[in-house]
Amino acid sequence: MPHHRYRPYQERVEVPVPVPAAERSWPAARIDRAPLWVPVDLRDGNQALAEPMDTERKRRFFDLLVSMGFKEIEVGYPSASRTDFAFVRHLAERAARGELPDDVTVVVFTPARPELIDRTFASIEGLPRTVVHLYIPTSPVWRDVVLGRSRSEVYAVAEAAAAHMARLADARPHADIRFQFAPETFNLTEPDYVLEVCDGLTELWDASPDRPVTHNLPATVEIATPNVYADQIEYMHRHLARRDSVILSVHPHNDRGTGVACAELAVLAGAQRVEGCLFGNGERTGNVDLVTLALNLYAQGVDPMVDFSDIDAVREVVEHCNRLPVHPRHPYAGDLVHTAFSGTHQDAISKGFAHHARRAAELGVPEREAPWDVPYLPVDPADIGRTYEAVIRVNSQSGKGGTAYVLRTRYGLDLPRDMRPDFSRVVQEATDDSGREATAKELYELFRATYVAPGRDGEVALSSWTTDRAPDGAHRFVCTLQVGDRAGDFEGTGNGPLSAFVDALGAAGITVGILDYAEHALTEGGGSEAAAYVRCRVGGAEYWGAGLDTSVLTASVQAVLAAVNRAGRAGRAGAAR
Repeated sequence: MPHHRYRPYQERVEVPVPVPAAERSWPAARIDRAPLWVPVDLRDGNQALAEPMDTERKRRFFDLLVSMGFKEIEVGYPSASRTDFAFVRHLAERAARGELPDDVTVVVFTPARPELIDRTFASIEGLPRTVVHLYIPTSPVWRDVVLGRSRSEVYAVAEAAAAHMARLADARPHADIRFQFAPETFNLTEPDYVLEVCDGLTELWDASPDRPVTHNLPATVEIATPNVYADQIEYMHRHLARRDSVILSVHPHNDRGTGVACAELAVLAGAQRVEGCLFGNGERTGNVDLVTLALNLYAQGVDPMVDFSDIDAVREVVEHCNRLPVHPRHPYAGDLVHTAFSGTHQDAISKGFAHHARRAAELGVPEREAPWDVPYLPVDPADIGRTYEAVIRVNSQSGKGGTAYVLRTRYGLDLPRDMRPDFSRVVQEATDDSGREATAKELYELFRATYVAPGRDGEVALSSWTTDRAPDGAHRFVCTLQVGDRAGDFEGTGNGPLSAFVDALGAAGITVGILDYAEHALTEGGGSEAAAYVRCRVGGAEYWGAGLDTSVLTASVQAVLAAVNRAGRAGRAGAAR
């Protein structure tokens, strides 16, 4: 590949970043509060859609953003299309009916051209609170190649546009109209020039702490590592005039795949406001993703100030309006993002859930209130509206912990620890053969077919049986056994009903030794079905069996019989080979 055609960012002499290392404070900073989030889905994101949103889709998206708690929302580029103009007018009509919240500010976008600024102001007539967002490209390549203007000429255009906006706003004294400026291609522009333009507009608009201006500094096209963007932002943060009257905003794109990192480092460097889109929609590789940014803060114990408690509902609206799917591995929101297929991951998650439950009990609080610390899950899926059903799913890569977790959480079957590797081998063989994931229902049916069914339908069957206890404490088991074509009555004794049954099997010529035994109720309540698990030595080999019944004893007898029949099947299969 012809890599020689491209230059590292630091070799582009036309875009120096004169930030001495001694002034760099952002590496030691910490984010302890959320910035002001400004979704630009309805403008920047909408411009990136093959099928731009109509008024109905925009309305649905806007209502979602309001319901989530966003306080500034960029809603369109009114001078660019009739649809965008019409939507801003739609919002003005809703405002007149009192249908817009008092704490939500509408942002509109305009280039630095007087006739387009006029149309933009016409669109916001009647809106009680607006920000008019003015932009002009400022980088050398844009000045030289696209605009054909010098630094002073571009500044003059921006200044004239800003003055025109101020006059239009002054003519509407009863409207709350604030100003925003974006030097497009900021990250490719000389920092001293950006500072000159921004400070000039701050002065022209007479910014004050109670009426600040917003300077929005976009990484229009990512061209450097995120630390460079952080240095550029910190330079502006330190040197902007009337700093207490300026809201320093950033608008990272994702051309290098580091938009989230750029935004986070920019906030560390002094940015107070972040523009982006839900799930990162935008031209080329997209705008920075506000979902990831906000939930990254949440996962660090910082209130994101927006509501993602039902992330699937948010995703459904965004997918409908954008007509773009959210990737299944998208951070926090993808279908598979909380899912583990790997056996080692599943084992760690399963143990983490158990530890979390114990810790909540020790603290005397509900599990939903206990501190979260579960391996591989940075946030509790339930906090963002997800269930635990999809956390562990099983395929050929899965292990004993995953299969056991699914059976326990979905069907109440708590397999003994030593039984789990045995069932895991059964599952792996089945998934290797099918080449696909096994559903919870399929795992349950596979468990029943492997360990339960042989106790009810096999070479050795119980036609009838009774048990009683002698005065001396010994237990007696009397039964009719069907062994192949032969049937007979047999009796056994032992120190318990199960040992007596094993003795009866011995009388029928079937030598069985019980090595392990466990039982539990599947649910709470007196009518619950019981599960019994036994590991038996039959014919020199070990086999597990299981039984399910409302009677614990019946389930135990079925489990022993299942192990016996599994041994018989294995013996016949070996003889056939």
